[in-house]
Amino acid sequence: MMYFKKTILPILLIGIWLNVAITIGWLFILEGYWIEKYQSLNLSFPTGLINNITWMIWGFMFATVIFILSKISTTLKTTFLSWLVAFIMPWTMIWTIGVLPTEMLLFNVPFTLIVTYIGALICKRLT
Repeated sequence: MMYFKKTILPILLIGIWLNVAITIGWLFILEGYWIEKYQSLNLSFPTGLINNITWMIWGFMFATVIFILSKISTTLKTTFLSWLVAFIMPWTMIWTIGVLPTEMLLFNVPFTLIVTYIGALICKRLT
C-alpha cells in the first residue's frame, strides 16, 4: 500500500493532470496552428484514435520523468529539466525538419512551463 501511495499515485495524478491540461490547451489554442502549418505543406495533420492513445501514453511517460527527477532535485530543477526533455528537445527536432508552427510558441512556451511546474508541485506534495 505504501508503494502505491508513494509511487503509483503521484505518477497517476501527474499523468492525469498533464493529459487534461495539454488536451485543453490543444483543443482551444494550439490545434489550429498545427493544422494550418500542415496544410501549408500540403499534408494532412494526423488525427485519430491511435494518435490520442499515443499522446495519453506520452503524458504518463512525462509524469514518470517528473517523478524520477523530483526524487533527485528541487521543484524548480525538476520543472526545467523535465520541460527540456519533454518539450524543448522535440520542438527543436520538429523545427529542424520544418513542421513546427513557430508562432504557437508564444503561447505554448509559458503554458507548458506552468503545466510542468504544477506537475512537479503535485509530485513534491505527494511524495
